This record gives sequence, C-alpha cells and structure tokens, in this order.
Amino acid sequence: MPEAQASTASSPVGELPPQPQGQSEYVTSLVDNGSVQGKAVRLGSHEPPAVTLFKSSALPLSVVLMLVVCVLTSGQTLSLRFWALSLVTFLISARVFSPLDLRDRERNNRRTGKAAARILLEWSCVYAILVLLKIAFNADALPRIVLIGWYLATPIALLLVDSLSVPIAKHLAVKRSEAERYIIIGANDVGLELARRIAQSHGGGRFFGFLDYRGVSRLPDMRLADMRLPDMAEKPITGNCSAHDFADFVRRNFITRVYLALPLSTAPRIEQLLKELRDTTASVYFVPNLFAFDLVQARCVEINGMPAFSICDSPLHGMSGFWKRAFDLFLAALLLLLCWPVLLAVAAAIKVSSPGPVLFKQRRYGLNGEEILIYKFRSMTVCEDGPVVAQAKRGDRRVTPIGAFLRRTSMDELPQILNVLEGKMSFVGPRPHAVAHNEEYRKLINGYMIRHKVRPGITGWAQVNGLRGETSTVDKMHRRIQYDIDYLKNWSLALDLRILARTLVTVLTHSNAY
Repeated sequence: MPEAQASTASSPVGELPPQPQGQSEYVTSLVDNGSVQGKAVRLGSHEPPAVTLFKSSALPLSVVLMLVVCVLTSGQTLSLRFWALSLVTFLISARVFSPLDLRDRERNNRRTGKAAARILLEWSCVYAILVLLKIAFNADALPRIVLIGWYLATPIALLLVDSLSVPIAKHLAVKRSEAERYIIIGANDVGLELARRIAQSHGGGRFFGFLDYRGVSRLPDMRLADMRLPDMAEKPITGNCSAHDFADFVRRNFITRVYLALPLSTAPRIEQLLKELRDTTASVYFVPNLFAFDLVQARCVEINGMPAFSICDSPLHGMSGFWKRAFDLFLAALLLLLCWPVLLAVAAAIKVSSPGPVLFKQRRYGLNGEEILIYKFRSMTVCEDGPVVAQAKRGDRRVTPIGAFLRRTSMDELPQILNVLEGKMSFVGPRPHAVAHNEEYRKLINGYMIRHKVRPGITGWAQVNGLRGETSTVDKMHRRIQYDIDYLKNWSLALDLRILARTLVTVLTHSNAY
C-alpha cells in the first residue's frame, strides 16, 4: 500500500514511529507539516561533485605542481621539509584563491580579463604570505633563485588552467549530463532564461521541454530559436496541464529534475504540485522570479540554517568591507605623510585671508543614514549648517578669494582624510549631502536613501561622470543618485581605483565646482 511505504520510508533505521489512529492521517502529517521551527536549509551546489572539486582545487594544485617543477629543474631534492612546505602552500592557496568561474566566456572577453587579473592578484597574495612566513620563522627551505622562478612561472600555469577550465569541467560532467533528464514548469521569461543557463552549465542533462498551467494560446512568445543553443528550438511547450499531469509526465519520462519557474502568486498551485511530485523520484527546484525587482547587490544568504534572498544590500559585507577599509586606511596614512606641508600652508592662507575658522564643519548623512560631522577647509564667509542650506552658485559672493581656488581644485576636501581615518567616510563613495538637502530630496527622488548603504566618499562615480558641484535642478540630482546606485550595484576595488584616477583628470580639466 502507498501509505505503508510512506510510513516506512520516513522512519529511522531500526525504529518504527508510533502509529496514529488513522494511517492516512499519519501520511498527511508527513507531507503537510508546515512548521518552520527547528528546520534548516543549507546553501549548496547544483554541480557534479567532480566539477565542484575541480573548481576549488585546480588553482592550488597548479601552484604546488609548479613548485615541484621549479625545485626539480634546479637540481634540488624533494625532501620531507619540501613536502611540508607544499602542504602549507596548498592550504594557503585554497583559502586565498576564488573558485574558477566556469560560466560561458566565449562572448565576454571583459569577464575573462577580470578573471585573469583576479587570479594574478590572488597569486601575489599567496606568495607574499609565504615570504612573510619564511621571514617570521627564519626558514630557508628553498634557494632564492627557486622562489623567484616559481613566482614568475606560476602565473603562466594558473592562466593556462583558467583558460582550459570550461572544457575540462564539461568533460568531468559528461556522465552526469547523460544521466540527468529535466523539465521546466513555467513557460515565461524566467523559465526561458533558466533553460539557457542550464544548457550552458556543466552537467545540465537532457531537456524535455516546458510545461505550464495555461493554454498555449495564453503563453508568451518564447522565441526558443533566438537562444542559439543546440536543439533548443525543437523543445515542446505543453499547456493546459494540471498538477497530476505534471507528475504523470515525470513518471512516464523518468525525469530526474523538475524546475519550478512559477510566479510567487501561484503559491496554492505550487503547494498542490509539490504534493503530486512526492510520488515521483525527481529532485524539485523552485526558482523564484527575483529579477522582477530592482536588485542592489542581490545574493542568497543563510541565517543560521534559514535561507534568505538579499534584494537590496550593501556590497561591503565580509572580506569586501575589510579590503575597502584597509585600502582607505593605507591611502589616508600615505596622503597625510606626503601632504602635511600643503595642509599647513592652506590652513595658514585661510587664516590670513579672511576672518573665521580654518575648518568648516557640517552635519551630513553617512553610513546607514546616521548623521556625521564632516570637515572641509573653509571656503566661504559663512558656515551654514541649519534647516536651510543654499548651494554654492557661479559667482557666489560668499566664496572667499582663496576659497574659489580651493573649491575649483577640490583642495577644500582634503581635511576629509581625517573623516576617512575616523571611519565616517571613504575615499570613494556617494558624496555626502547636507542634512537639509537630504531631507528635501528624499521626498522627491525614489530610492534616494539607498546611497547610504556604504560610507560616503570624498569622490564618487557621479562626480567623475560630469555631476560634480552644484545640482541646480531635481533632474541633475536624480542623475547623480542613479550613478550612486549604479556604483553600489557594481562595486569593486578596481572600480574604486578607476574612479580615483578619473578624479585627478576631472579636477585638472573641469570647473563644475565653484
């Protein structure tokens, strides 16, 4: 009987559960237990184990193999001390190197270049750590010539492995691809994109087509032929299906994976469908349409065993935040060391040229919308910080003679290096606005406050794209906010360096600030 089979399969080995009064009631309790208390979901991988192992270990193994080659070519022996060093090298490399990116790169040379730059940077970090350990423990396991040759030769091996990673992964996933058979329930844009990505992945399997509750006449034009994937244009689209029809199709065609690309609004149908699919051996995956929202740093996270989707988040969590803060501290210390005579000279010029304080302090919004006090060299005869703050305009009489030069060259921003050291600001980020301006524009521009999910910057993506200085209209401020949000979506240290380089050019060639 099906009820007896379900009861036995759910019991621990060697132990029978207590039998309820009604057998059917017991089966229903197994299926319909909706309590979330104590349950946990782990973040995992959809790839074959061989592919996952290859992604995480190929680069560390390449580093160790190149070390072996360099030692043997120099006439050294592979001693026990050498193998201990090799083990340490592999463990450090495994922690530093990111997994190989196995996505299709044939039509994206930019992504290939980024992957190569990341690999070279990570290899330099691994080598630097090993050199520091060598110095710390006064170890001379290898001659200097071997270490230099290893450092220079290893990047060639790493880039070679990266360039061959996609065909190698496809080879490792051949058996998995032949065994897997899958369908997608939901003939819509999400289902179409899902089919495309599965077809480009490794171990995707054999696709049996789209199924949907709606009739074929109500389904959107899927344009399968435009996907430019093998055999995709011939895949069937079946409509007018019920939950029982889906399960019956899975059983008759020995489907191993079922992807649900249904809208969240169809929750009752999804629940009924999951009950029907329990009578099959197929693995079921639910793919929610999160792409319908305006995503800012979207990611899937685990909260102590409970999955959650980050829809709008800061890019500076984990090691990303650490590296950005470390970069800010390093650059701030370097600039103070190099520029302190300039700072003193500017302070003296301000004090002599006009009455008033050297530094201008103003309340602005910082990380998470908290009020901060920023520092600038005083460039005006006033120090406004009230409920109404007038932006500086061309020919503004409040600007002092020395202040006009400071504003044009952005030297009035130099004291904000102290804000960076305090942790209130960063060198690159959305420019902080006066509190009065924040309260005005947050009511006029949707998404205005999202820019505060990172520390404000001395310079920013909007400023190097022509939006430096006065924002005389709401449209100009709206464009600035769009650039700020674009920065949040695409943040990287490389982007920060690019913005800093363009800032120097902008300061020298533009005069929007006055």
